[in-house]
Parts: sequence; structure tokens; C-alpha cells
Amino acid sequence: MSETVSRAVKVGDFVELEVGADLAVSPRFNHDIAPTKIAQRTWNTWHIAALWVGMAICVPTYTLGGVLTTYFGLSVGEALWCVFVANVIVLIPLTLNAFGGTKFGIPFPVMLRSSFGIIGSNVPALIRALVACGWFGIQTLFGGIAVHLLLAAVFDGWKHLGGVGEVLGFFIFWIANVWVVLRGSESVKILEVIAAPLLLLVGVGLLVWAWPQASVTELLARPGNRPPDASFAKYFVAGLTAMVGFWATLSLNIPDFSRFAKSQRSQILGQIIGLPVTMVLFAGLGVVMTAASAQIVGETVSDPITLIGKIDSPFWVVISMIIIILATISTNIAANIVSPTNDFQNLAPRVISQKRGVLLTGCIGIALMSWELLKRMRWLHSDVSLDSLYSNWLIGYSSLLGPIAGIMVVDYFVVRRQEYDLPALYRDNGAYPAWNPAGFVALVIPVSLTLIAIVTGALQWFYTYGWFTGSFLGGLIYFLMNRGLMNRDLLNRGKN
Repeated sequence: MSETVSRAVKVGDFVELEVGADLAVSPRFNHDIAPTKIAQRTWNTWHIAALWVGMAICVPTYTLGGVLTTYFGLSVGEALWCVFVANVIVLIPLTLNAFGGTKFGIPFPVMLRSSFGIIGSNVPALIRALVACGWFGIQTLFGGIAVHLLLAAVFDGWKHLGGVGEVLGFFIFWIANVWVVLRGSESVKILEVIAAPLLLLVGVGLLVWAWPQASVTELLARPGNRPPDASFAKYFVAGLTAMVGFWATLSLNIPDFSRFAKSQRSQILGQIIGLPVTMVLFAGLGVVMTAASAQIVGETVSDPITLIGKIDSPFWVVISMIIIILATISTNIAANIVSPTNDFQNLAPRVISQKRGVLLTGCIGIALMSWELLKRMRWLHSDVSLDSLYSNWLIGYSSLLGPIAGIMVVDYFVVRRQEYDLPALYRDNGAYPAWNPAGFVALVIPVSLTLIAIVTGALQWFYTYGWFTGSFLGGLIYFLMNRGLMNRDLLNRGKN
């Protein structure tokens, strides 16, 4: 190795790390979470847009309209506007938090080392990782059901397996996800580029199939499922918080992908093109398909996998299930595997490699979905549905993640002024402390207020609007604490 001391090198708008002997042996460094080289930053606008198309077209997005109309009392038209506005709002932290990843090539947990400390970064990173593992389990279950229906359409004997076939499908789908991620970032990029046009095509096909059976005018005319004298704003903002919470996770770990972007322009335009329109169109498709399902198959079906499984044509079932499996893999890998893999590596980079991080993510996902797998095996009885699980979870976890998003934005743009000491992010006893008190105070106060609201019922508005209140308060406290620390340092210098 030619260099003893690592150094950051500016290359155009990018910063690249030349790794020396000091970081090669650092306990905070491994090559998987190291800054990307310029040659690795190959994702253009279309790649970023395809990433979001692949993530947005999934079973949970399809059911969003139903979640907003059933649990949040909105009409269909109000629900679709809610999805659109929420995704325009979430673009703000997504694009802002992507800046640091694009410029310095660093993943999300390494970026957290600036605001929470070299070791302290593990706390918010693991909070994010746990949520991703839960979603990984949910998406893998949907993918497993698609695998089961695909095999049932091909093999008559598989149909009789029922819930056992769905559990076997879960593990087949689990293996497929893990295999793609272990092949590296280029495999993820290629998968997303291939999946995006196919997913758009199957969405159009479903709409053409259902359109004659559903009256869109009648759907839009239905009133919201809320008391006549209830405030529209209260219900709309509550739904808005939940929808923002849908991608609150990605607004944090978007550096995991933007570190591969060719430019800031690519990541900004790619996200604007790929996210809001896709989300609204697929959520709208879900509303239309669910309304039409009663006439098409004789019962109301709220998820596309079960609905397609009822088509009386094995050929179209097989084709549709292959595309849905591809869709769910593209969503699962990008949204729920890449981030926790990096987060677990951040915990002990010398011990946890990318391969071990992926396997750890997968095993935790299985554990978190074990109750549902046991239900499908008929070994456990529970009234908890997946719809209620993730609709309630959306508000809860967005309340916890909101402060982290606010802290990250303020740290990078206001406190650090878009500059990091890149080698120091991978060292102990350097420019960044092991634990940054400002980050933890700014996180703990909003989270404590959320917990008080949940336990006591007081400050309920703080929980209901959790992502907005949490991100604003977290960012504000972090800013004030850093300004206080800077003023104290100036005062001490003056005394000396």
C-alpha cells in the first residue's frame, strides 16, 4: 500500500477516499461501507427513476387507497390526493439526505457518524434496520404467496398444500432475494432497470382488465368513512403522516443508493420522475381493482396476488405471478435488504461483512414474521391482520424516524455546510466523537413526547402528526444545541 495516511481527494463535484494503512486496520472500516470510487458512481437519472418505479410498484402500495379509506376515513379522491401530496413532501428529505451520499460516496450509517458519533451512529442505524427487517418479512410473505400461486397453476398437487405451500413459497422467495443482493450493487441496478417497464406494463394490463367492471365516477363520488361533522383536515393530515411514513425509512437511507449516482442532478431528477406519479397511479389502480373485484370474481379482494390467483387461466396466472414475483423482489431488495445490511456492518465492520449482514437481515425478517408463518401452517391462531399491522405501524415508526431525518438534514447543510472530514468518519478518536450528545438529545426529546402521547393520551396531536412534529423538533433542537456548543467554544477561545 503506497499511502500510510488516508486522505480525501476532490474530483470535480465528488470527493473520493484514498485508503491508507491507517484505515485499512481501523475497526470502523471495511470495503463494503467504504466510500464508492468515482468509477462505481454509474447510476444515471433513469437508473434512479427505475429504482423508485421498482420500489413503488408493490402490494403495500396497491393497498394504500384501501388503508386510507378504511382506517383514515377518506374518500377515494381524497385518498389519492393524500398519496400524491405525501410523496411530494417526502421528496424533500429524500433529495436533501441524498446529497451527502452522492458527493462523498458514503452509505447511511456512515453519514450518521457525523450527527450521532462514530459509535453512537449504531443507535439510529439499528432503529432503521429493525423496521426494514419487519418490512422484509411482510414483502417476503407476499412474494411467497405469489410463488405458491405460480406453482399451484403449474402443478396440480401443489394446490392442495394450502398454507403449507405459502410457507414453502416464503422460503423460496427468501432465497431468491438474498441471492441477488449477494451479487452486488450492479445486480440490483440491472434488476431494477429490467423490472420497471414490466411492472408498468402489468399495471396497465390489470387496469384494462378491470376498467369495464368499475365505475370510476361512482368511486370518486363515494363519501369518506368518517362522521359527517368530523374535520376533514384532521383526517387528511393523519393519513398524510402515515403516507409520509410509508417512505420515511428511505428518506433516511437514500445515501445507500445515491452513493452510486453520477451526479446530484441524476439523483434529484430520478427521484422526482420515479416516485410521486408511480405511487399515485399504482395506489389508484388498487382502489379501482378492489372495487371491481366483486363483479370480476364474486368477492371483494384487496390485494393483487389473491385477485390474479382467481383468474381462470393458468397461462395468465403464471405470467402475472412471474411479474409480481419480480416486482416484489425489486421492492424488497432496494427498500428492505440493502439498508439493514449496511447498518449491521456499521455495528462491527471488521466482523460483519456484506454477506453476513444480508444473512442477518434475512434471519431477523423470518423471526419477525414467524407468527404469520405459524398461522398459515395452522399452528397458531391470531386475529391480527397484515393490513392492520402495517397501517398502524406506519404512524408509529414514522414518529421515531422523523427526528433522525431532521437531524441529518440540519447536520449536513447547516452544521457541516456540506463538508465532511471523510477519513475521520472511519476512525476512532478523530474529528468526530464516539457519541454526539446533540444528536441524542435531539432524538430523545421528540421520541419521549411520542411515547407520552401513546401511553397517557396527552399530546395526541404530537403522535398523530408524528413525522412532521418529530422531524421539525429534532432538527430544531439539533441546530440549537450545536449553536450553543459553537458559542461556548468561541467563549473559551476568547478567554484563552
